[in-house]
Amino acid sequence: MANPPSLLIGCAAGFSGDRTDAAAPVVDALIASGQPSVLIFETLAERTLALAQLARRTQPEAGYEPLLDDLLRPVLAQCLRHGVRIVSNFGAANPWGAARRIAALAQDLGARPPRIAVVRGDDLSGPEHRALLQSALGAALPAEPIVSANAYIGAEPIAQALRGGADVVVCGRVADPSLVLGPALAHFGWAPDDWDRLARATMAGHLLECGSQVTGGYFADPGYKDVPGLARLGYPIARIDADGNCTITKPAGTGGRVDERTVKEQLLYELHDPAAYLTPDVVADITQARVTQDGPDRVRLEGVLGHAQPATLKVNVCFESGWFAEGEISYAGPRAGARARLAGEVLHERLAGVAPLRIDLIGVTSVFAGDDSGWRLDAGMAGQGDEAQDVRLRVAWQHRDHATAQRLVREVTALYCCGPAGGGGVRTAMRPRLGTVSCLVPREAVATGFDWLN
Repeated sequence: MANPPSLLIGCAAGFSGDRTDAAAPVVDALIASGQPSVLIFETLAERTLALAQLARRTQPEAGYEPLLDDLLRPVLAQCLRHGVRIVSNFGAANPWGAARRIAALAQDLGARPPRIAVVRGDDLSGPEHRALLQSALGAALPAEPIVSANAYIGAEPIAQALRGGADVVVCGRVADPSLVLGPALAHFGWAPDDWDRLARATMAGHLLECGSQVTGGYFADPGYKDVPGLARLGYPIARIDADGNCTITKPAGTGGRVDERTVKEQLLYELHDPAAYLTPDVVADITQARVTQDGPDRVRLEGVLGHAQPATLKVNVCFESGWFAEGEISYAGPRAGARARLAGEVLHERLAGVAPLRIDLIGVTSVFAGDDSGWRLDAGMAGQGDEAQDVRLRVAWQHRDHATAQRLVREVTALYCCGPAGGGGVRTAMRPRLGTVSCLVPREAVATGFDWLN
């Protein structure tokens, strides 16, 4: 029996807040190929999910990707018309809400009604899961109210939904590479313990999951790693074959680049152990992987090996941890740096002993400074930037009590008249602060599957 044709998977988002005009060129390329194709949107990060839970508290129908309409409207009808299936984690904290919105959007567009599958099993925030979390975290289980608890589930429910005829699969917290492995499992019919093929498709998903990072976006560094057409970056497409190996490319005529360097950077991204990259589906080993240029903007990845999936699943628990306050003020002209530093010292003295205070002179000492005014106390940095003529002072802290956290906002605003001289452009903000703890739970304790919207 002949192998199935290659599967094309395009990625049109790498995080929540990504560009919303990326999908159209990818979809055009998928359709023009004439091959079986899937479009994925990866829009979910750990804190994104917790923030989605907070949004749902105030608006029950919210909690899914806020840019869902903007992402899908340009391409949904076209995908349905040409059989390009859509898989995404834009369900976040409310997959059912996202599914209902997609169905309504298709109707608004005059498209045929899509068959929408909603993946379940990742949400462990309910009271029925408290004992499981207590067992996994012990004393580390937060006493504060839990905002979200989600397991990183794998590709199998996505594959099941696609085998059942889904046009669109809406997920909450699935592992990012599973958005690609699920369609590959459904298309090629691999056995669930075909570890090498699963690992290869997983690493294809790893290359796609951050969108334009692999096509030159986060790679770009002018004069050192130049990338053409950065303002019109093409987003990546993976061609996956029956053995799970992949070729990464991008739509013709778009900006960016795909070469061995962009692929190797993304391949190593967040890879804690090249011999054992843990996912819910498989443990991937890239120590024997081969990355080769296969043509202009075409790179081939082969040689990935796989080992049996872990016995546990990772769970992230987000909880309320008080309030985050920050403020900024600008100083310009002669001795601006020295005035900004003096303003920081004033704030440090007036807010001493309340909470660790972060003070940054943006562009002078910010990225490498520490909390509690380490920038000021470090003798090696004394006077650094004092002669700068354009400096932005930023201060921040967090505290469990709202009124106490707000003291920072008031103190920064007071610098307008209380000095030093010439401060302006104050901006302040307050928002709820979330803490995170992680744990592992037995795989069998998490029941996954999917349901049909209609």
